[in-house]
Amino acid sequence: MAFYLQRSLCLCHLKFLFMKMNHIRYGTGTPLLLIHGLGGSWKSWIPVLDRLASHREIIAIDLPGHGKTPALKKTTIPALADAVTRFLHNNNLTGIDAVGSSMGARLVLELARRGGVLGSVVSLNPGGFWQGWQRHFFYNSLAVSIRLLRGIKALIPFLASNAVTRSVLLSQFSPTPWRLSPYLVQTELLGYVSSSVFNELLYALAYGEAQQGAAKDPIKKPVMIGWGRQDRVCFPAQSKKALALFPDAHVYWLNGCGHFPHWDKPAETSELILRVTAEPKVEEEKSIFI
Repeated sequence: MAFYLQRSLCLCHLKFLFMKMNHIRYGTGTPLLLIHGLGGSWKSWIPVLDRLASHREIIAIDLPGHGKTPALKKTTIPALADAVTRFLHNNNLTGIDAVGSSMGARLVLELARRGGVLGSVVSLNPGGFWQGWQRHFFYNSLAVSIRLLRGIKALIPFLASNAVTRSVLLSQFSPTPWRLSPYLVQTELLGYVSSSVFNELLYALAYGEAQQGAAKDPIKKPVMIGWGRQDRVCFPAQSKKALALFPDAHVYWLNGCGHFPHWDKPAETSELILRVTAEPKVEEEKSIFI
């Protein structure tokens, strides 16, 4: 497919302070921002890009320290939110609808909380709503996994190409990892081991500044939290805390999905995104003749 060969995409670079924010623009229509999770890149969205781009112009970024975007001097969740805000401002994209995954899902909620940055928001399996032992499980399970992946980095392309080893590597992230694209798995895992800020952000997510909430009613645009019922990274029970902090939000449950619903159920996830971020229809005014 032409997309996988990247022939139809233009990789765009924008000077951002003293760095560049790498991103792609793909498709036509009203712009839609996509923000990946910890260790990922814009390529994390490959399973849904074509579906979304048939309705919207997709702007998918590499966060600082990920993909081809240089790292910040200090990487925290608030610093990443500031970076995305400035990127949108510099590109005249303030108010854009946005979708985030995992850490990116927490970022879009944070930007919605701040107000005046984003339009409608879809937050897929957001991190940062840990309760009790879940915080330690999140940190330690991923810390062990990243050490393992770094030790076998040279073998990742081979392991990703095999359904059995692919299932072992992604068992925490997907209930059906053998169905995932080998190219997607290889790209994502290599991104994890290559990210210069993975360890720093992993600790920040688990033990750093807690996610602040928003009072009821100030968020005027729709906020939808999509949660995979089989998520073994951010457990579904964490949705209660998310809704307590964001009372204007709603939760949509995705059956048969793990931590990345856009991988496990790309069609359903795309439909959810397009429905939540759809522009309201304006009824034509009827002329009254007297």
